[in-house]
Amino acid sequence: MVHTPRRYLVLGLDGGTFDLLDPLMEAGDLPFLRSLVRGGARAPLRSVYPAKTIPAWYSFATGKDPGELGVFGFTEPGDRPGRSTLVQSFRPQEAFWDRLSRIGKKVGVLNFPIARAYPLHGFVLPGMLSERPVTYPVGLREEVEAAIGGRYPGELPAFRASERDAWIAQATEAVVQRAKAAAALAERHRPDFLFALFRETDRIEHQHWAELGQPVRSIPADLRAFWRAVDRACQQVDTAFRAGGGAAVTLVISDHGHGAVRSDFLTNRWLAREKLLVFHHPGEADRRRLLSRLKLASQRLPMGRRLMRRMADLLREGRFPELAALLGGGASFEEMASRVDWRRTVAYSYPVPEGIYLNPFNPELTPERRAAVLRDLRRRLETYDEARIEVFQPEEIYRGRNLGRAPALLIRVDGMTTEPRMDLSYHEPLIRDRPEFFYGSGCHRMDGILIAAGDGVRPGARPARLNLLDVGPTILDAMGVPGAAGHSFASELGAPA
Repeated sequence: MVHTPRRYLVLGLDGGTFDLLDPLMEAGDLPFLRSLVRGGARAPLRSVYPAKTIPAWYSFATGKDPGELGVFGFTEPGDRPGRSTLVQSFRPQEAFWDRLSRIGKKVGVLNFPIARAYPLHGFVLPGMLSERPVTYPVGLREEVEAAIGGRYPGELPAFRASERDAWIAQATEAVVQRAKAAAALAERHRPDFLFALFRETDRIEHQHWAELGQPVRSIPADLRAFWRAVDRACQQVDTAFRAGGGAAVTLVISDHGHGAVRSDFLTNRWLAREKLLVFHHPGEADRRRLLSRLKLASQRLPMGRRLMRRMADLLREGRFPELAALLGGGASFEEMASRVDWRRTVAYSYPVPEGIYLNPFNPELTPERRAAVLRDLRRRLETYDEARIEVFQPEEIYRGRNLGRAPALLIRVDGMTTEPRMDLSYHEPLIRDRPEFFYGSGCHRMDGILIAAGDGVRPGARPARLNLLDVGPTILDAMGVPGAAGHSFASELGAPA
C-alpha cells in the first residue's frame, strides 16, 4: 500500500487527565485543546503499572512494558539493602524515533526523561534526570537559550507552602519557555517527528489537586492561568511544527492520569506489624509513635496545619537539622535499613513503592520456600480489611521476560486513591487522614489522555480506550515505516493506510 507521508508532533502533558481538562475546556480556558478535540479524535490512554513517569514514558518510547524493559520506577535496587540507583535511560532498547532516524526521518526529542542524549538524525534535549544533561548535538542547549533569550528551564524545585504563589509562577514561566524552545527548534530544524514534554503539569497536579478538583469557578486564578499557558504552549509548538509544511498530525498524550489521593499505605509499616520486616531491636519500628500521632492530630486544626506547613518548609530547606532529626529522622527506608535484621527479615518494600521484594539476605528464604511465602503474603494483603489491596505477580501483568529486577509482588490500593509509601513515618500502616503539607493532594491514575487531530484523523472519532504502548507503533504505521512491531490503532483514529 502507498502511505501518505505525514509528519508527527507529539505533545506530552505529564499526568494529563480528562477529569481536569474537560471542565477547563468547557469553561473556555483551553481553546486550542478544545479545537483539537472537536476537529479530531480523543480517547482515554491506558498506562502501564506502576503508572509512574519513568516506566510509563519509557514504555511509550519503546513499545515495551516494564517487564520487558526491567524498569519499574525512578530507581532500581542497588548492591545492598536500602540502596538504589537512578534509572538512566530505556537503552539498550530502541525508541520508535530511533527507527525513524535510521530510515532518514529527522526527529526531535525535547525534555524526555533520560540522563544524557545520544546521536541520531536530529536532536535531543533531555530533561528531568539531570539539571544540565548532555545534549545532541552538543551545542543544542546554547542554541535554544539564545533563541528563547534565557536559561532553558529544568525541573521545578520542591514545593514550599510559604512560596506557593512564586512556585506556580515559576511553573507557568517554565511552560512558556519550554514552548518557545520547542517552537524555535521546530522552525529551525523542521523535523519529521517532534516530541515535547511538559512535566510541570504533573507537578502542579500533585501539589494542588485539592484546588484543581473543585468546580472550575472555584479553582484559584493562578492555577487557571497556568493551564491557559499550557494551552497556548501547545498551540505555539503546533503552529511552528505545521509551518514546516506537508501533511501533519498532532497528538496530545499523557503518561498516566491524575486524581485525588485519599490515604497513604505504609507498606513497610504493615510488613513490620506482620513480623515480615524485622528490626534488630524490638520496638525500633515504633519509634516516634507519639510524635507521629501529634503530627496527624495537628492538621485537624487551622493553627496546627499552618504550623506543620511551615515546619515542612523548614525541613525541605535543610534548616534546623536537630528538628529535622526529631520530626523526620529515621523515617525513610534508607535511614532505617541499617537497623533491619536482614537475616530474619522476609520481605520489604524498596525501591519501588508499589512493590514488595523478598529478602535475598535471609538464609532461610530458599527458592523452595519462596512460592509458599508469596502465597502467604498475597493472602494477607488481599484479606487486609482496612483497605482494598489488589496484588499482582509480575508475570500476571507484564508480557516481558526481563523480570529479574522486578518486585516479587506489586500492589494497588483502593484503586490508586491510596498511595503506597516506603517510609515508616507514622505509627499505623494506613493513614486515612493524609498529611497534605508533606505530600500534596494528588496522585496518579491508570487512564491518561490521547487527543489526535490533523491529516487522516477522522473528526469525532472516539475509541473506547487505547494503550500507551501502542502509540509508537501507531506513529510508525501512519508514517509508512514497514514491519513496525506492536499494535497500531491508526485505523481507530480514522487514519488511512
